[in-house]
Amino acid sequence: MIARRQSSWRHPVFTLSRLLSRRREQQRDPAPFVVGVNRSGTTLLRMMLDAHPELTIPPETHFIPEVIRRANHENTRRRLIRSITKHPRWGDFGLDEDEFRARAKRVKPLTAAGAIRCFYELYAEKQGKPRWGDKTPRYMRAMPRIARALPEARFIHLIRDGRDVALSQRERVIGGQDVAMAAMAERWQRRIVAAREGAAEIRSGAYLEIRYEDLVTDTESTLRTVCDFIGIRFDAGMLDYHRRAEERLAEMNRDLDNSDSGVVRTADNRLAAHALTTEPPTTNRCGRWRSEMTGDEVAEFERGAGALLSELGYELGSERAAAPEGVE
Repeated sequence: MIARRQSSWRHPVFTLSRLLSRRREQQRDPAPFVVGVNRSGTTLLRMMLDAHPELTIPPETHFIPEVIRRANHENTRRRLIRSITKHPRWGDFGLDEDEFRARAKRVKPLTAAGAIRCFYELYAEKQGKPRWGDKTPRYMRAMPRIARALPEARFIHLIRDGRDVALSQRERVIGGQDVAMAAMAERWQRRIVAAREGAAEIRSGAYLEIRYEDLVTDTESTLRTVCDFIGIRFDAGMLDYHRRAEERLAEMNRDLDNSDSGVVRTADNRLAAHALTTEPPTTNRCGRWRSEMTGDEVAEFERGAGALLSELGYELGSERAAAPEGVE
């Protein structure tokens, strides 16, 4: 008996479709996604990128993972649109819901990627710019999922000395509560390690790490590196980001009801958290831990995350204390 040979007629069509789809993806402009542990300077970098005449970065979105998740359910089109327009952050973007719905309904079939791109493209149009990006720190936990949905995504992971992050979080995020440094060290380290593990799952050339300290001490050089990474020319206007920062922050001048935690963040609290972006870059926020942490706090943090601090090139307090007098 002669085995029947499976027909291959469909294979060229399937392959051509895949090739055309891949070519469209390759033609899309790279989209920067700024991620990092909270209080690592991500809003500062957002303002610098947003000051570029060809690029806009909206306030934090937070809805992408949910949009991707809902793509696998029934009534996909309705679910995808609602997961964006009914999100608590929707009011930050200044977009008309009906206009967004009409735009999304023209995309057939409407996939998660299509709905997400509709949002960013509409926002960019309203800002009068051709390119878009994102700054949502917590997307550092979802990079592989986002990369699969949006191949044009380029992740910029902003890393800051964890001890300075802890001080800033204690002031702003945690409201001055007495939180153990060991817990803050564990959280900082866990999130950075997880982000790096996630980065290993995405394609080469789609992930870049930069240091907050470099961003404020060698701003132009660091921004040029970022611009090269996302395929856009450096523009000197990026250095004057602070001139428009107040105007850009005004989008968040409203109370935010966080449905996940049940906590309402007031407009004043939201704006105060990013007030420093209205000023030129300064180095006086670097190394605050040296003067504002007690010796016990430094030791506690470094017991939990000292190895990662060293790996990232940060000096440990124990090393500083052990240096001979007069030697830095």
